[in-house]
Amino acid sequence: MGIADLPLHSGEVPKWLLSYMERIGKAIIDVLVEEYGTEEIIYRFSDPLWFQAFNNAIGMDWDSSGSTTVVIAILKKITWDNNYGFVVLGGKGEHSLNIPNEVEYAAKKLDLDDDASRYIARMSRLGAKIDNVLLQDGYSLYHHSIIVSEKGNWTIIQQGMNTSIRMARRYHLSKNMFNEKLLNPHSGVASSNIVKPLNLTDSGSRETVKIIEDIVVEPVSRIIRYIRQVNSILKNNSSLLTFAKNTASGIGHQALNKEYIDAIRYYSPIKISRHLIDTINKIQLYGAERIIEVLSIDGVGPSVIRALALIADLIYGYRPSNRDPVTHPIEPFKYSFAHGGKDGVPYRVNRRLLENTIVTLEDAVNRAKLGDRDKLRLLRSLASLAREYGL
Repeated sequence: MGIADLPLHSGEVPKWLLSYMERIGKAIIDVLVEEYGTEEIIYRFSDPLWFQAFNNAIGMDWDSSGSTTVVIAILKKITWDNNYGFVVLGGKGEHSLNIPNEVEYAAKKLDLDDDASRYIARMSRLGAKIDNVLLQDGYSLYHHSIIVSEKGNWTIIQQGMNTSIRMARRYHLSKNMFNEKLLNPHSGVASSNIVKPLNLTDSGSRETVKIIEDIVVEPVSRIIRYIRQVNSILKNNSSLLTFAKNTASGIGHQALNKEYIDAIRYYSPIKISRHLIDTINKIQLYGAERIIEVLSIDGVGPSVIRALALIADLIYGYRPSNRDPVTHPIEPFKYSFAHGGKDGVPYRVNRRLLENTIVTLEDAVNRAKLGDRDKLRLLRSLASLAREYGL
C-alpha cells in the first residue's frame, strides 16, 4: 500500500482525449495480461508510483488530483466491458457508496462464491476505516474504489482531500499487506507533504492499540469518566505538561513537550455527544474486542477512535505514533514525456504519437494471441534497454 499527495487542477479531460486514454489504457492492460497475468496487475496497482506512471502514460497530468478519479473511471469501464479476470468497483462520491451493489455484479462476472463476495465487501469497508479512522492525517476521503480479481485478490485505491491546503492524498491497500491487527499496512508511501497524524496503523502504536482493546470492554460509565478526565487534562497546554511531568515515570508514560503538543491536533478536547455514547454502547452490544472488530461497527469514526486513543495516552500512558507513513517523494514526472499531459505539462498531448503507441501495442497483443510473440519480445527488450540506461 502507498500514499501520494496531489494538488487540485481545474479543467476536464476533452472527449477526444478521454477516448484515446481508454484505448491506450486498454492496450496497456492487454499487454500486461498477456505478459504477466491478471494477478500481477492487481499487485502493480497497489503501488502509488506505478499507478501514477500509468496515469502519466495515458495522458493525464503528472501531479493532478484528478488523475485518480479519471484513471479509476477509465479502468472501471475497461474492466467491465472486457473479460480480464478482474474488475474495478466504486469511484468518486456516490459511486463509492454503490460498492455493495457492484460486488454482486462482480461476483457473477468473476464467478465468486458468497463467502468471497462478503469478504470483498468487508475489505472495502475496512479499507475506508483504516485511512480515515485509524490514520487521521487531515485528509477526508471522497473517492474509494477496489480492484477485485477472480482469485479473490484485491487492491483498494482511495483518495482524501485536505481543503485547507487544497491537496489530495491517495491511499493504496492490498491483500498482500493486510493483517488482522491492521498494523504497518503501508508498503510504499510517496508524498510531498509530511504531516504529524494520529497513526494507529504504525507499529509504534502497537501498545496503544492493545490498551484501546482493553478499554472498550470496560463499563460505558467508566469510559465516559475517562473522557471527562482527559478533557480536564486538555484544558490548556500548561496543565497537560504538568500532568505529563508528574506521570512520565509510570509504566508506558513518555515525556511530552510543548512543541510536540502544539504540532499535534490530536491533543484537543473530546465532545461527549449522544453519538459517542451510543457508539460505545454498540461496540459492547456486539462484543467487539479486537481493533478490527471495533472498526467494523457502524458509527465508529475518527472522533470515537481519537477519544479511545487519548484515554490510552493520557490515562494509561501509551502515546500513539504520529509518524506520517512516507517512505519516498513521488517523482513520476518522466513518464509524462511519453505522450504529454492534458494541461500541457511537459507538453500538450501528441495525438499522432498516442495513436502510434496504441496501434503498436494492439498489434503486439493481437499477434501474440495468434502465436506470434515477436513484437512482445521486442517490447520486452526495449524495456530492458531503458532500465539499463536508467530511463
